[in-house]
Amino acid sequence: MKVSIYTSCVVDLLFPNVAIAMVEVLERFGVEVDVPDKQICCGQPTYNSGYREESQKTLINQLESFKDSEYVVGAAGSCVAMLKEYEEIFKDDPKYARMAKELNEKTYEFTQFLNRVLGLTDVGATLDAKATYHRSCHMTRLLKERETPFILLDHVKDLEMIPIPHIENCCGFGGTFSVKEPVISNQMVTEKMNDIIDTGAEVLISADMACLMNIGGKFNREGKRIKIMHIAEVLNHGIDESRVHIPDSVHA
Repeated sequence: MKVSIYTSCVVDLLFPNVAIAMVEVLERFGVEVDVPDKQICCGQPTYNSGYREESQKTLINQLESFKDSEYVVGAAGSCVAMLKEYEEIFKDDPKYARMAKELNEKTYEFTQFLNRVLGLTDVGATLDAKATYHRSCHMTRLLKERETPFILLDHVKDLEMIPIPHIENCCGFGGTFSVKEPVISNQMVTEKMNDIIDTGAEVLISADMACLMNIGGKFNREGKRIKIMHIAEVLNHGIDESRVHIPDSVHA
């Protein structure tokens, strides 16, 4: 089984350790991994801001980058959702419609791939901490994924998970939204910060590094402490090799 990693801009430029964790987890379970050099932004910021024609070169670049991939696995639900939307965007394009459909069908968010494709629940991770999980908007509402991160976190040894109040609330980042509406965005992340504080958690986990960057930045500005971890980092922490078993699906 071969997987191409889609890192996303935030991970690629600011948090490469997340991509490294993804690769290490996948390779531990016998998956062959590559990171296509040609990949860039998914095009979501410009496309969602109304620059549809101007975004075309970016979207086509992504189609070309992953055209030969068996699977594409992304570090962020929002970026994965955008890649999967290409099928609708290019549905009437005779040159790219098929490539966009194929990209949609073979693209997964990291935890989705681990659980829904590889069939994993316990990846052998250990983390002795009290944590809470921020559920990102696009992963929940566009990918409609509400289960796989929690299934995998439930099997991390010594990890105490505390539900966050108002889990459905956005953190206020929303890509360009935080730039266009900074006052509203700040109010939203303030509410999110306070909900996290109410849990008493020492670690904040999410499957979207942009959300973690936004929330972690708010904590820093307010002089409050919280450790942020992408779920790939959690699933790559304190590995007990005796609990690592390569699933049959890798060799199917």
